[in-house]
Amino acid sequence: MPRHPNRQLASDFKALHMPGQPFILANAWDAGSARMLAALGAKAIATSSAAHAFTLGRPDLGQLTRDEALAHAQDLMAAVDLPVSGDFENGFGEAPDVVAETVRLSGEVGLAGICIEDTALPGTGFYEFDLAVERIRAAASAARALSQDFTLVARADGVMHGQYDLTEAIRRIQAFDDAGADALYVPVPGSVQELAAICRATNKPVNALAVGPLSKLSMQDFAALGVARISLGSALARLTHKAIFEAGTAMFTGGDFTPLSAMMPGSRVDALLLAGAAESGEKR
Repeated sequence: MPRHPNRQLASDFKALHMPGQPFILANAWDAGSARMLAALGAKAIATSSAAHAFTLGRPDLGQLTRDEALAHAQDLMAAVDLPVSGDFENGFGEAPDVVAETVRLSGEVGLAGICIEDTALPGTGFYEFDLAVERIRAAASAARALSQDFTLVARADGVMHGQYDLTEAIRRIQAFDDAGADALYVPVPGSVQELAAICRATNKPVNALAVGPLSKLSMQDFAALGVARISLGSALARLTHKAIFEAGTAMFTGGDFTPLSAMMPGSRVDALLLAGAAESGEKR
């Protein structure tokens, strides 16, 4: 069943986006991971298109459908009493009106916001500049037509995919800013200095992805750069898969079960799941 939009959660989410005072947007992949992150102190939860694909046994190749992404987001919203944002890839279509419809549907099910990237999925190509900007303009118009706050984040992904340079990324996020995006995001810039340049290029909130060299930064470091939001992407999900890989390799190639001795006690997991549950869920 669709979740009625929670105007307070949507407003709270938008208010979290303060340049120089970053919060962690914790990307989850199922109800259990969302509840654990909530119990550990997350202020907001996000989906991850890659982590969601992993739960379906698929590689991260941009093959999720809009219906799948919306249903998955609703599962996370039902699990926790926190704002939830959607990692909605390219908006599930090239045409601006398709992206606008994705925003409208996202607001209707109760999401507090979504990310839209300029990657021409499937693949790592990118939309030409004018089309990329028009897609964000249409998305922003749809967001403003909703009955509640909605945080639209526009992504310039070409640097991450080696398709264009930082100068082009900054040109794009400045145009996305003018087109009405609420926040901007250039995933995986090459250095801390490049992230600083991205933050200087706009007065809008900037999202940073805590992977690669940026994973070595502290919250204070991100704040000093002017970052407003720190997302995790699929990093936690990949860390979980790394644990499965390492324990599985030890078991199936060497008959070694000692990696399992590092597991978290079930009672601790149970306590976190209960602590992070939505009031309407299994919380007692």
